[in-house]
Amino acid sequence: MTGRWVVRAGSVLAAAGLWQALTATDARLWLRFDRLPTLDEIAGEAVRQLATPVFALDLLQSLIRILTGFGLATVAGIAAGIALGRSARTRDVLLPLLEAVRPIPAIALVPVAILLFPTDEQGIVFITFVAAFFPILVSTRHAVRALPTLWEDAVRTLGGRRLHVLGHVVLPGILPGVFGGLSVGMGVSWICVISAEMISGEFGVGYRTWQAYTLVDYPGVIVGMLTIGLLGWLTSAVVELAGRRVTRWLPRAQDGAS
Repeated sequence: MTGRWVVRAGSVLAAAGLWQALTATDARLWLRFDRLPTLDEIAGEAVRQLATPVFALDLLQSLIRILTGFGLATVAGIAAGIALGRSARTRDVLLPLLEAVRPIPAIALVPVAILLFPTDEQGIVFITFVAAFFPILVSTRHAVRALPTLWEDAVRTLGGRRLHVLGHVVLPGILPGVFGGLSVGMGVSWICVISAEMISGEFGVGYRTWQAYTLVDYPGVIVGMLTIGLLGWLTSAVVELAGRRVTRWLPRAQDGAS
């Protein structure tokens, strides 16, 4: 296990060293690295931003937007997915509408959100909600449809009612699929919330990154990108950890498996 972490850390350090070598020498190997900041310039900008209260405010604002939109999408997506997976009538009513809207990228709804909601903040949360809702909905619905009917039949044979089936068969059985959708939904949410902040925000990591670009502050742009990547990785890791905790009964692949 230690060896694997050494390899992972080494790959990151190798990538950082290559970046430094290409930017410090103003390399132009078809790609123009002479326009990009070096690692020491990026580190200096990161230290400067960390010392300002605006950086913390941006982090907090983006996290609030993500957690609010993603939380609402989790509740709505799981509930809708279960309903669609178990009720033919619900599928007849809702599925055509949802399938018509699902191919539309969430970020394309920014103009509608600006017109629909009284504040930009609510519009950005709405975009985040839509981005996460559909991956969660689809994964939940497929997980429900994939459940063996034998499980439900066994519970009903023993006298179990609909709530017993839902609580003891459906919900535990769909958890692996649900958390797969949650992981995808979290990643898509970050893409869309950052894009929405760039278009219609006043605070947030996306807004600050775009502002740095308009001011030709390229070290600030890279710091913003790294911050977005770190936040996305941490929140996705939390979702994955939660999924592992609530599905501890599932068999796991060995650490040494390829």
